[in-house]
Amino acid sequence: MPKELFGTDGIRGVPGTPPLDDATLFATGRSLAAYLLSEHSAAHVLIGMDTRESGPHIAALLAAGLAEAGASVAFAGVITTPGVACLVRQNDFQAGVVISASHNPYHDNGVKLFSHAGMKFPDSVEETLEADIFRHRSDAPPKNPPLLVADASLDAEYLDFLRSRIVPGAKLSGFRIVLDCANGAAYKLGPELFRSLGANVVSMGVSPDGQNINAGCGSLHLDGLQKHMLSERAQLGVAFDGDADRALFVCETGKIVNGDGVLLAFARHLKSQNKLKGDRVVATSMSNLGLERVLAREGISLARASVGDRYVLEEMLRSGNIIGGEQSGHVIFLEDSPAGDGLLTALKIASLVSIEGKIESLVEGLKDYPQIIVNVKVKSKPPLESLPEVSRALAEAQSALGENGRVVLRYSGTEQLARVMVEAEHDADVQRFSQSLANALRSSIGA
Repeated sequence: MPKELFGTDGIRGVPGTPPLDDATLFATGRSLAAYLLSEHSAAHVLIGMDTRESGPHIAALLAAGLAEAGASVAFAGVITTPGVACLVRQNDFQAGVVISASHNPYHDNGVKLFSHAGMKFPDSVEETLEADIFRHRSDAPPKNPPLLVADASLDAEYLDFLRSRIVPGAKLSGFRIVLDCANGAAYKLGPELFRSLGANVVSMGVSPDGQNINAGCGSLHLDGLQKHMLSERAQLGVAFDGDADRALFVCETGKIVNGDGVLLAFARHLKSQNKLKGDRVVATSMSNLGLERVLAREGISLARASVGDRYVLEEMLRSGNIIGGEQSGHVIFLEDSPAGDGLLTALKIASLVSIEGKIESLVEGLKDYPQIIVNVKVKSKPPLESLPEVSRALAEAQSALGENGRVVLRYSGTEQLARVMVEAEHDADVQRFSQSLANALRSSIGA
């Protein structure tokens, strides 16, 4: 049964309106506590948030709902999404809650839930929670729930974990790095992590005001970081998104290295150490064909999962692979954590650069095939194969491209969009088929 509240990355919306209205948030806390107490003898829940102005009120409502149903709550304050996943995994928390809309603008927000294993709950649990939330949505929430007080010791514990995951042999003393923290969850933790390891840190996006998260900065807006890299003569530039579960990189020359580059660099490193299990990397349908081909030349296979970090993780757990991720910079180092962690990814790549030299050399040979993603606003999300015009356009594109290109059609898990991705050796083919498919979608189900 399709879920109504939970998308691929939790519950998303505009605060004050369903599904982030006060009644639904209070019911979500109650339902989570009730579920946990049906599975455990106690329900101790950790809540964290990014820097959006709506975060404290949402946290207070969730905490009130959790307490109403018998759970106890700890509050980490502003912390990264993977930071909550880490702390839940390392401590006696039965679940973690993150209040964030990741890379979205400040006027959006969301609620992400993690199990004690530090992983998102499976679909079956989210369906159970949804049913209970709908049953209690009519219950009156408290009008002015008390704001939560953060436990500062939790930051220190998370930073200790990160420092322990540095690549053996790496030395970051004197390493010059520029961090764009997106005015988000990493604005304190990012600079503190690298300074504590001796790095010379230049910080951007570290003045959150509740409304400037992801605004012209962070992983969606790399221009500022590229300029800083050229002026600061740094060895590495890193850009996080609002909740810092992803990281993108900029070279000394201003060239961008995305998640595909991270997968290549670390797969090469692990293979050189005879530690790449199965000689296999897990990515998604969005990773560039160029990554697949350069890995193949080095005896490494690429498995493609559905888009979404939960599906990457599921495939890694199923197949026993230890590195996987998304082109967006969301990378999972499974021997360290089951959660994609931008700070961890940044630490791993900085480690490799300190050991092996410039990041350009770590991704040498990676040629990106021309690729475009077109977003089409849709009024509904019927099965794509049920749309004759779309099916015809897809068949034409796939027949023409053959093995020299790829087409991916999918719906966004968090927005009312259909996404068209076309990749080919020649840009003319990319433009032609992306437009024909986008037009077919607009004609069939366009908003």
